[in-house]
Amino acid sequence: MGPEPVDRAVGQRLRGLRRARGLSLEAMASSTGLSIGFISQVERGLSSPSLRVLALLADTLQIGIGGLFEPTLDEPDPDPIVVFRKDRPELQLWRAGITKQLLTPPDGTQGMSLFHMVLKPGASTGDESFSHEGEEAGLVLKGRLTLVVEARTLQLAEGDSFRFESRRPHRFSNPDPRGQSIVLWVNVLGPAQAKVR
Repeated sequence: MGPEPVDRAVGQRLRGLRRARGLSLEAMASSTGLSIGFISQVERGLSSPSLRVLALLADTLQIGIGGLFEPTLDEPDPDPIVVFRKDRPELQLWRAGITKQLLTPPDGTQGMSLFHMVLKPGASTGDESFSHEGEEAGLVLKGRLTLVVEARTLQLAEGDSFRFESRRPHRFSNPDPRGQSIVLWVNVLGPAQAKVR
């Protein structure tokens, strides 16, 4: 069985960004703690990366997770301000049951990224917490969200919101086995991490 189209697209984007920055697989592995073989499999679409892995790779590439989204427009807007619903770039973490749509224009710098995130029933980033550069905040628009930040497990319902430094180990899931959750999620890189345009 060949690679999933979603995994292949994410892998190609990662490989393109790594090469554009002149980074070797060895440098990526050294920075992330992931094996060269695993990174190579992700780039070839043979392994489906978790959100934790994507965060590690995005940090090494010095971009936010939003920088991993491929622009969908045929002709890039030289001054991107609006993302029309039909043009939203999407990242499907299909094995985790999470779909993220980027609501801010993807330009590779991603000082701030706004996401519309849908978590299928029981969807999860996994049992292992992860951390990355920046800060994040969000609002549960529908359903429930279990958010674990360091040793705290927080149960959020529709209308509840959150904010924390992304360097604090965290993970999240949809605790409802029957209904999906929708979260408006913001990732912000600090001035030291965000590239200057």
